Amino acid sequence: MTTTAPPERATGAPGAGDAYTAAQAAQDAGAAHGTRTLRVWRGAGGTGAFTEFTTDVVEGMVVLDAIHQIQAEQANDLAVRWNCKAGKCGSCSAEINGKPKLMCMTRLDELPTDAPITVEPMRAFPHVRDLVSDVSWNFRVKPQIRRFTPRPPDAPDGTWRMRQADVDRVQEFRQCIECFLCQDVCHVLRDHHKHETFAGPRYFVHAAALEMHPLDTADRIPELRQAQGIGYCNITKCCTSVCPEHIAITDNAIIPLKERVVDRFYDPVGRLVQLFRRKSPAH
Repeated sequence: MTTTAPPERATGAPGAGDAYTAAQAAQDAGAAHGTRTLRVWRGAGGTGAFTEFTTDVVEGMVVLDAIHQIQAEQANDLAVRWNCKAGKCGSCSAEINGKPKLMCMTRLDELPTDAPITVEPMRAFPHVRDLVSDVSWNFRVKPQIRRFTPRPPDAPDGTWRMRQADVDRVQEFRQCIECFLCQDVCHVLRDHHKHETFAGPRYFVHAAALEMHPLDTADRIPELRQAQGIGYCNITKCCTSVCPEHIAITDNAIIPLKERVVDRFYDPVGRLVQLFRRKSPAH
């Protein structure tokens, strides 16, 4: 960031204004000011081009702040998805300098200053307009995964007994905010467009949360192998690297699920055991 002296502010008589406004003014006056150039994708329906905008920035701003400032001052019709601006809704996903990120969690001062910042929509999904992608495909995938099916209660009062370690194992997966950055970075979806035969990392996390739940009894392994195409994943860990919640997607969700598929369908010893079980007479 190129630092310049902050603009002078008009001050009123002593005691004028409320304490909050005064505190904000003092904070702004003490912050470093400068300008940054952003190359923002403009267009609709998959066509378009980058447009450069130079905007004033203040120390502490994130990319979403800069986009909002451009929207307010230079391009009122700029389309962008956002909601909470706190890294919890997953709405403002985009590609910043070529990497899938949340705009609200990417500080401008963390990005190189020797070149414009590129901001473009997620490439793994259909382009709607400017920075907006149509992520509705993800919501059609989720119902295809078998729902949570608990075993009967362990006690007459309708409660269950579980080991704390088993409960803790699935808590990590519940941190997902469905930003779909992991889906966007996955080469199976991004480059090979296997949307009809591959569920993607986000839904392998969802399946893992169910499969590893200590109460669940449903069998999702055949669907993971076939309809959801877990075999396409070659565990490059790119999904893990972009997760804003730091979920170990590959190590803790995808690899254990792939192991279950291998044990069921490809392990020769396991297949022999299954064969003998089918052939053994019922008792």
